Amino acid sequence: MPEGLKPGLAGVACVRVSDSNTAEIFGNPGAKVYATPLLVALMEQASIDAIKDQLLPGEGSVGTKVDMSHLAATPVGMMVTAKAELVEIAGKKLVFDIVASDEREVVGKCRHERFVVSNMAAFLDKVGSKIQACC
Repeated sequence: MPEGLKPGLAGVACVRVSDSNTAEIFGNPGAKVYATPLLVALMEQASIDAIKDQLLPGEGSVGTKVDMSHLAATPVGMMVTAKAELVEIAGKKLVFDIVASDEREVVGKCRHERFVVSNMAAFLDKVGSKIQACC
């Protein structure tokens, strides 16, 4: 594990809500509010931002668990900002608390787990072998 990975590391990710990232694109007609699956992705981006400068060359991380509550809707035109904090390290497992807000209120809260991948190239080779084995 990289020595720089310590609880307290923080990361941020932001997005402006537009017609291209609303619940309407996921099949919810008329719901021109920020889509829940994209809120999850934004929160994950914030956690990646928190650790990206601490990983060693060739390392990466993968998300393995998300426990998220989407608490309020954000309309088109507003900005959503997710702020992640690394709160726990257990071996290669990293646990983040993440809060997302728009310009008016907290819109989501999340507990997210990621695992450090020591050799991303080997990991991707292994994933690629799934295609060769089945297709």
